[in-house]
This record gives sequence, C-alpha cells and structure tokens, in this order.
Amino acid sequence: MDNSAQGGKAYGLLKSQQEEKLNSVNEAFLSDPQYADEEDLGSKLEMFKKKYVDFDLNDKGEIDMMGLKRMLEKLGLAKTHLELKKMMSEVVGGTSKETISYNDFLQMMLGKRNAILKLILMFEGMGKDQEDKDSAPPPRKTFSDLP
Repeated sequence: MDNSAQGGKAYGLLKSQQEEKLNSVNEAFLSDPQYADEEDLGSKLEMFKKKYVDFDLNDKGEIDMMGLKRMLEKLGLAKTHLELKKMMSEVVGGTSKETISYNDFLQMMLGKRNAILKLILMFEGMGKDQEDKDSAPPPRKTFSDLP
C-alpha cells in the first residue's frame, strides 16, 4: 500500500485544521477589548499569522525549539540552545513551556514587551521591504547589533 499520498493528504488536513485554529485565535484577539485601540488589528493579525506559519510548526501547530532554531537559521541568525531557551521563555513569560503557541506569539507581537524574537521578526519584516530597492546583501546581524 502506498503511504505517500496519505501522508500528503493528512498534512493538508493538518494544515487546514491549523489554519482554522489560527483564524479562531485571530477572531478572539479581534474581539478582545485589550486590543481595541490597536490600529489595523485585522491586517496585523493576518500578517502575524503568515509569519507564524513560516515556522516549522510541530504536530500541535506550535513552534518548538527546533522550529525556532530553523527559522532563525533561515534568517542567518544561528543561535545556541541556551539563547533559544531564553528567547522561548521571553515569549511564554518565563514558564518552562517547550513550545510557543499562536496565542503566545500574538501576545508577544502585540504586547509592549520587546522580546528578542519580536525584534528579529520586526527587523526581518522591514528588511524584506528594503530588499526590492537594494540588491546588495545586508550585513549579517549578530546579537551584539541588537539594541
């Protein structure tokens, strides 16, 4: 029996379930009075959702340590295990959770705290807009360059 088609189908199903889950989290944020004053909340949430699914999500649709590591490596920011743990705990508020849920992710992106991961993603977003105008490769960012 050929399993590969099944795997692809299951993956597609997982993706659409994840998408639904993320959409429902977005709706909860849209109706949350805490974020009522947030400008363009709808489009921000849509953008954050795209960023979130850029990560390699685990089977629960959350960002785990490996997903975080791979994402940062893609951005040219290889991190040690210790740095990754620190970034994780910044996002999930110091709990010893091993994953970042979409809820955690949104709270980080919309929150007032400047988590390192948030700065990196914001910076990376700005970098994307510049890329079209400027074809020279940007200088590699290191941790010491971050504010």
